[in-house]
This record gives sequence, C-alpha cells and structure tokens, in this order.
Amino acid sequence: MCGEMSNASSALKDITGTIALAGAGKMGGAMLTGWLAQGLDPSRVVVIEPSPSAEIGALAAKGVRLNPPFRVSPHHLFAADALVIALKPQTFRQEGGVLKALVDTVNPLDTLVVSIMAGTTIASLQEVVGGAVVRAMPNTPAAIGRGITVAVAAKNVSAIKRDLADALLRATGAVEWVDDEMLMDAVTAVSGSGPAYVFLLAEELARAGVAAGLPEELATKLARETVAGSGELLHRSELASATLRQNVTSPGGTTAAALNVLMGPGGLQQLMEHAVGAATARSRELAK
Repeated sequence: MCGEMSNASSALKDITGTIALAGAGKMGGAMLTGWLAQGLDPSRVVVIEPSPSAEIGALAAKGVRLNPPFRVSPHHLFAADALVIALKPQTFRQEGGVLKALVDTVNPLDTLVVSIMAGTTIASLQEVVGGAVVRAMPNTPAAIGRGITVAVAAKNVSAIKRDLADALLRATGAVEWVDDEMLMDAVTAVSGSGPAYVFLLAEELARAGVAAGLPEELATKLARETVAGSGELLHRSELASATLRQNVTSPGGTTAAALNVLMGPGGLQQLMEHAVGAATARSRELAK
C-alpha cells in the first residue's frame, strides 16, 4: 500500500496540465485534499463548485482556482487535461450551469474524464461531456485516506490516461480496476454504500447494549470502539475475515451463542444479500 501511495504521489507531483474538479462536497473535497497532500501543485487545480465550503474557499488562497469565469466561445478559457466529476447525478443531468462549465473544459479527444457519480454510465458521460471516460466508485473512508475505489475505463482510454486516473483516485486509498462496467452496480452496493452498513452495525450494537442494561454512553463507546478496532484488525491482518471470526469464537461460549442467532435462519447472511441486492437494483435504476 505504501508503495502504491508513493507512486501516486510521484505521478501527481509530475502533472504539468490542469486538473478540473466539478463538485467539491464531501467526496470531491476529500479527493482534492488527497491530491494536494500527495504533492499536486494547487495552481494546477480548477474547482467548479456553486456552494463551496469554507475549507474549499480557503484553498483558493493557496493557489487553487475556484469557480473561474468561463468564456462561451470555441476557444476555452482553459482546457483540462483531466476532469473529475464529483457531482450528484441529478445535478449532472441538469442542463446549463455546471454542465455548460464541464463541457467547456473538455477536449473531446484529449481530456481524461473521471466520474465518481453513482449510476452514471460511461455511455451517458461520453454523450454529455465527451473525452476519454473512466467511471469510478469510491467510498467515504476516502476522507481519511482509507477509502477503496473501483474503476472501469472506456475503450478509448490510453494506458497513460489510465495511469493518471489511477493516481488521482489512489490519493484517497486503494484502487481496483475491472473490465466489465456491469459490475459497477454491485460495487456501488458493496463498497460504495458499505460504510453505511458498518455504521448501522455500530448503532444497533449500542442499542442492543442499552437493551441489555448498559448505560447509553458506555454502550455507545463500546460499540464504536469495537467496530473501529475490529476494522483496523481486519485491515492489518492477512487472515481471512472468517478466520478472524473463528478465532474470537469459543465452542459453547457467549460469542457462539450470539453467532447462532446472527448466522441462523433470517440472520445476517440473508439480510445482507437482500440489502446488497436492493442497492444494486437501485444503482441500475439510476442509470436509466
């Protein structure tokens, strides 16, 4: 992982063109923070964000170009080497405004376009903005540099452009590439939405602790730290998650009693399959 992050840092430091970021909310802002932390020159970044946060606004003082004027003519005010679209899908589909600004930055043949919008296909991106499109799905741990992103490239994306996309995405965590865009709906359901499932686990574990007689503050802290610590153990260990689970479970003990419920009929396996299936189906609906 350290080597991968080092390679991303080197690639970002070597960028001499313009990187445009459309949408600097939580995810877009996390990506921007990661780029700058990895050594990308702030003057190379243009941010298109109608409602910038104070944190994003402060980056303008460091050289980031925030909401520059756009000239409506065949000669662009600037042409981006890469355009990263971190908008909400419904915002992207609105005509005019931000969309016009996006199109104005793209050279249909040369610009790398990286989209992290859920349910937005490569074909629709090519139709609206053009360019060499990479569709990606990160997740919210990107905010602390521990995200994971899955990406798929259009056929016209060169190896050099794919490497640039990889560097931009890797600044916030691990990156996996797939060849089949059809997998992206399931990716969204597992890793894109997955952090919410983990937070719900902490929430419900705390609630169950209160029901078992613990004070609410203590139950909340125990649940939070247990989920966080277990996640870190899973991250650091080379053992399979099933093995780590088995290592905690003594035959006939308290953990086994709980797992008999969680792994029994109507338990976590079935619930998770239904949940991921519902999220996958919704991602497909968004693409229509």
